[in-house]
Amino acid sequence: MTIRIGLAQLDCAAGQVEENCRKIEDYAHRAAAQGCAAVLFPEMADTGYEIGVIRERASSWEGFPFRRAQQAAAVAKIHLICGLSERDGARIFNSLALFSPAGALLGRYRKAHLFTPEPVREERCFAPGDGLTTVDAEGMRWGFSICYDLRFPELCRALALRGAEVLVNCSAWPQVRREHWQILSQARAIENQAWFLAVNRVGEDGGFRFAGLSRIVDPEGKVVAEAAPDREQLLIGEIDGEAVRRCRAKLPVFASRRGDLYGNPGLPA
Repeated sequence: MTIRIGLAQLDCAAGQVEENCRKIEDYAHRAAAQGCAAVLFPEMADTGYEIGVIRERASSWEGFPFRRAQQAAAVAKIHLICGLSERDGARIFNSLALFSPAGALLGRYRKAHLFTPEPVREERCFAPGDGLTTVDAEGMRWGFSICYDLRFPELCRALALRGAEVLVNCSAWPQVRREHWQILSQARAIENQAWFLAVNRVGEDGGFRFAGLSRIVDPEGKVVAEAAPDREQLLIGEIDGEAVRRCRAKLPVFASRRGDLYGNPGLPA
């Protein structure tokens, strides 16, 4: 089954949660109006990506950004995948939520790999997640990651071994490493023979300029749609599970894996 997907490449204003949530609602409606079954948003779409601001403005999972994203999905009648702050007691997580067209929370993922180099040092703000997330939606299995997770092939492989056919990465990826974004997103698609949906942001927070270039990569690594590097944009493309099955049948990589040598990440021992 072929479905249309919208990637909402936004410029998220640091600390302006109300304005950022208004954009989430607007792009959800725009995607639905163009026949999309799902719409994706970048990392920290509610607060923007500035560590000091996130500490101050991060919300509980029942807070304002969560409720607005949930409502946007329900009103637009669309699957909505969005990077959100998550305050849980004394801890803050860099999280991602998937809502159904009825507004139900279908899945949540907490960023596993925190970006520790200066000057960001995410560990000063966030606690790391400790689990993987896959969700069945629109006839396919989806697996989730956030930004820096892209550099860890083990995570995507573990999701693929759990049956993921669509790999999602919600990012605030910087302009200075744009080539890495392009190469790694295609590599993760090729090595897992899965669709790779990479939604990034534009603009600038905390001295970082973001790379844009949100993209849809097919299971053979072909970029079938890509956004501009420097402006807000709703990127639309189509994906289907049959392309995954054809690719995996033509080149049965998973059947050749030597789990006896290097294990099966993410699966029970």
